Amino acid sequence: MPFVSEPITIEMLERRIDRLRGELRRAATTGDRMQARALRAELRQAEHAWDDALADLEDQARPAPQPVHKPMLSIREQVHHALTLLTVPAAPKLIIAVHDAFFPGELVAARLTSLRRDEERSFRVQPFGRPYYLCPALTADLLSPARGLLALSTWPLRTRVVGPLSARVDFLTGAIKVAQRVAQLPEDAHDARRLLWRFAASIPGAGGVGGAGITPETVAGLAQAELDVHLEADTADRAAAAARAEERLDGSEALFGARLQRIRRTAGAT
Repeated sequence: MPFVSEPITIEMLERRIDRLRGELRRAATTGDRMQARALRAELRQAEHAWDDALADLEDQARPAPQPVHKPMLSIREQVHHALTLLTVPAAPKLIIAVHDAFFPGELVAARLTSLRRDEERSFRVQPFGRPYYLCPALTADLLSPARGLLALSTWPLRTRVVGPLSARVDFLTGAIKVAQRVAQLPEDAHDARRLLWRFAASIPGAGGVGGAGITPETVAGLAQAELDVHLEADTADRAAAAARAEERLDGSEALFGARLQRIRRTAGAT
């Protein structure tokens, strides 16, 4: 049967240190320098082993680090993150896709349904009581809420107003912003790259079979080239609509749009 050595415990080391100190004291008393030198070296070795054993005990007694649970972001913050990345008004479907591609947590589509109404209700109770509000984009012709498009109240009116060319302009702007963010991520950021491919599929010359050959630089460059064609006209339309909005709409309507009754009164007066 093979011999199995007994593991050395800290108690055994303490007894060994006590024994060595006694033997060292006797050697020093009798003048046996050679023996004293050997005992001193052995004592130092035992003391180092004791220090290591004590450190092991401290590690075992130390409580295991508890996982840090970051507070869950509210739906407002999740939407705010996605819109801030895009920098343009967006539909809930795109907001969710951007959030899922770049941010942690889950953004549920059903929770977006009443979000705009909740934001407007909060504003009416305490106007400008929050740093920002999630509000609808406004149509350039009627300055009414644009169906299915969310924006940030902190954006200027010329960004929140949408005209005939704005859907394409905002799509291309979003594609550029997504491409720029993807370019900063590692190659294995699959969700982000799938979103980039979806944008590329609607940009002439940028798409590829199964995403082949699509790079952030290519998508951004082709999107910018097309954007340059439409941007001047769209900017003029939006600026004109924003000027009308600043003249006609009060604080709440400038964020959440003119109501039908207000539109009819304005039309009748003109």
